[in-house]
Amino acid sequence: MTEQIKDPANVPAVPPASVVSNASAASAASAESVMTIDDFKKFKFIVAQIKEAAIHPNADKLFVVKVDTGTEERQLVAGIRRSYTPEQLVGRRVVIVANLAPAVIRGVASQGMILAASDDQGISILAPDRDVALGSTVK
Repeated sequence: MTEQIKDPANVPAVPPASVVSNASAASAASAESVMTIDDFKKFKFIVAQIKEAAIHPNADKLFVVKVDTGTEERQLVAGIRRSYTPEQLVGRRVVIVANLAPAVIRGVASQGMILAASDDQGISILAPDRDVALGSTVK
């Protein structure tokens, strides 16, 4: 026989499926840092075009790259040398982190970072799929 609940306050709460999946995703991500949208908004991602790419004088995996952001030219040090040649890079539009604090990497100044993905086949630069204006914001 089925028991009827007379007091709705005693009904056990069942979370909606979306809460259960979000909880599962959160526990799966517990090994990683979780950012808020406000954290993400601190990054300024823009489109730039590579004007020059030279072999870094003190590192086997690095290039010294000059990019045009539409308003200025910047020098970046990028760890993409094992996947690209300088000729493959010049003229490409890429996504960079424009507000990264400047750094000196192996003796060379770097004013940003080129975004790239990596897997067992190497590195792949992230780029817009059409020629958007230099300096365009990536959201």
